[in-house]
Amino acid sequence: MSKRRSERNWKAAGSSSKKRAHFVPSRRPLKAAVVVPAYNEEDLIANAIDSILDAVLVDEVIVVSDGSSDATAEVAREFEQVKVVELPFNIGKGGAMCAGVAHTDADIIAFFDADLVGLRGNHVDQVIRPLMNAQCDMCIGVFRGGKFWSDTGQVITPFLSGQRAMYRKLFEAVPFLPEIRMGAEITITTYAKRLKATVKKVVLRGVSNTHKEQKLGLVKGATARAKMYREIAQAMVKVRKRRRRGRWTLK
Repeated sequence: MSKRRSERNWKAAGSSSKKRAHFVPSRRPLKAAVVVPAYNEEDLIANAIDSILDAVLVDEVIVVSDGSSDATAEVAREFEQVKVVELPFNIGKGGAMCAGVAHTDADIIAFFDADLVGLRGNHVDQVIRPLMNAQCDMCIGVFRGGKFWSDTGQVITPFLSGQRAMYRKLFEAVPFLPEIRMGAEITITTYAKRLKATVKKVVLRGVSNTHKEQKLGLVKGATARAKMYREIAQAMVKVRKRRRRGRWTLK
C-alpha cells in the first residue's frame, strides 16, 4: 500500500504492443482500489487480504461481505486498512462488486476472490500495472502453476477469471451487473469486447482458487458448483438478448 512514485511511473520496457487503452482517466496520479466480494469466507479471507495489502500499487482495499452468515466481516475488520461493506442479505457476486465500487472513488478497480491460495502482493500489482501504464482497459489474471483443476479451468475459460482490473468508466458501462450473480465476469468480458475495450491477460503463477467441494464438502460443494454454472448460463442468455436488441452503448 506504500505510495512509491517510481513504481507508479513504471513503464514497460521494450513493449511493442500497438493496442492502446480507450477509457484512460485524465486524473493523475491514478488511484487504484481492490474490491474483494466474499460470501462465508471466514477461514480464507485473511490470507487474501494480507497479500493484497502487500501490493505496491493499491491505495484502498474494500471487502464486501455478501450476506455472510459466518465471521467474514469480523475477520476483515481486524485489518485497519480495510474498508468493510456488510450487506444484510446475499445479492450475488455482481451486486457485491457494484456495492464495493460504490464505496470508492478510485480510477482503477481491481477484483480478487476471497478464497485464493498462493496469492502474493506482486500478483496484485501484475494485474493493476498495465492500467497504470495505459496499456489496456482491462487486465485479466489467469492461473498457471497452481492446482491442476484451477489451471485447467482457466486454460479453457480464462474470461471467467475473477482476478481482473479495469478502468472505472468501463466497469460503470456494463449493464445490469447488480442483477447478475455468478455471471459477472462473463458479462463484463462480453461487454468490454463489444465496446472495443483493449484487454490484456497476465499469468499469475502459483495462484489457485479453493474449490467449493473442499470448502463445503462433496455434496454441498457440487450443488453450489451447479448453481454457479446455472447463473453463468443465465447471464450469457441475458447478454445475448441485449445484443440482439442493439443496446450496446456506453452509459
